[in-house]
Amino acid sequence: MVGPNGAKLERSGSGEGTQLSRQLRDATPKPDALTAFKLARRTFLAGEKVDMQHLLAELRVDRATLFRWVGNRDQLLAEVIWSLTEPTFHRAVAEANGTGPERIVDAITRFVRAVIDADFFVAYMRREQRRALRLLTTRATQFQHRLVAEIETFLAQEKAASGLSYPLPIHDLAYVITRIAESYVYADLITGEVPDADRAEAAFSALLGIGPGEHP
Repeated sequence: MVGPNGAKLERSGSGEGTQLSRQLRDATPKPDALTAFKLARRTFLAGEKVDMQHLLAELRVDRATLFRWVGNRDQLLAEVIWSLTEPTFHRAVAEANGTGPERIVDAITRFVRAVIDADFFVAYMRREQRRALRLLTTRATQFQHRLVAEIETFLAQEKAASGLSYPLPIHDLAYVITRIAESYVYADLITGEVPDADRAEAAFSALLGIGPGEHP
């Protein structure tokens, strides 16, 4: 096509387009591992099932690319749930009251209550019961290992700050606390009982030698 002054103009949509169109096209963010993770996280927070086929369709990539980015569905779910669990635990620690064992019990109880009260998490547990227990409470993923490590770090910090004496080595104590938390968070799936943060608090208190009425 020729313009008024004889200059050649490119047809819209032909070839590579204009310099501006090429710059706009190149500036469009391309999907990557983080894009896939964020999409899965939004889906999970909405209380919906994280489906790999849905991710493939949304991201417009092939299966091999998606699996190279995020691993299999179990690995992706574990990462999504951990991305929500870690800040929840840190917030519980930051908001905890008291000192020494009382602060530890308050922090862990706040964490347990936050998990129990999270609607999106409850929806996931009801939707994928066996898979959830396997991913979150066994070595099938790194989730439980990470949680034990977070609690262990917290216990070590409290010991350094107030000179606490624990009834068990710190790693063992962190593991026991994790298992107690799991017992009450997943009570409905394990024993058919109602998840109960107050009962978890009583168990943590007994473990750390806090008597009735000594909570902050």
